[in-house]
Amino acid sequence: MRSLIRFVALCTAVFLLFPSCTIVREGEVGVKRTLGKYKEKPLDKGVAVFNPFITAVQKVSTQTENMEVELNLPSKEGLNIRAEISILYSVDGTRAPELLRQIGTNYERSVILPVFRSAVADVSARYFAKDMHTGQRSIIEGAIMEQMSKVLLDRGLIVENVLVKSIQLPANLARSIEEKLEAEQQALRMEFVLQQARQEADQQRIRAEGTRDAQLIIAEGLTAEVLRFKSIEAFLELSRSPNAKVIISNGEMPVMIEGNQK
Repeated sequence: MRSLIRFVALCTAVFLLFPSCTIVREGEVGVKRTLGKYKEKPLDKGVAVFNPFITAVQKVSTQTENMEVELNLPSKEGLNIRAEISILYSVDGTRAPELLRQIGTNYERSVILPVFRSAVADVSARYFAKDMHTGQRSIIEGAIMEQMSKVLLDRGLIVENVLVKSIQLPANLARSIEEKLEAEQQALRMEFVLQQARQEADQQRIRAEGTRDAQLIIAEGLTAEVLRFKSIEAFLELSRSPNAKVIISNGEMPVMIEGNQK
């Protein structure tokens, strides 16, 4: 009988002890809440022991979270631009107790989303709609992130990045931007063609200058002595030819007439 009582007591102790343990994994912290009050020091990874009757452990992820939002962005000219934006954020584990105490577990909807909507409306209203489709997009993303960080960092929320994933411009504006881009591409093509034409003209001018210089050099080298020497060479070549020819010469320059001409 006593052994049975001891066994039951042991099982009861194990049963009461087992729920008082929890495991805090990597990428999260635990915060003890005793009698409704959060402890100041968070729990790091490992086994956490607590009294299940008066204490609970709230786990908070410290990994990077992706919050996707679809909304209309107001532009400087008063247009509404449909956009899909991702907010990458994480929780500062050392400030998790303060975050839970002041905001609670639903901090995405309670704080991050309202702060984001305010920041994105303020920043996008400084830019034209076409800027959101150009290199200005990265500047807009950085400005939104900076403005959000000013509010959220003090609450233990770290905004890592704001990414504008897609932009849907009004149809008329999108068509105008496409036409402008096409015109710019056409202008670039024409500039390329003109550059090629200028290069070809330069090449022709260089060739013409080379031909002119060669002719000048030849002309300068054609002295009377050279012409007389060339004439003698011509007479020698004609003398070796077996064909009948009539040669008329003034002694300097031969003129050849084929013998079979009629």
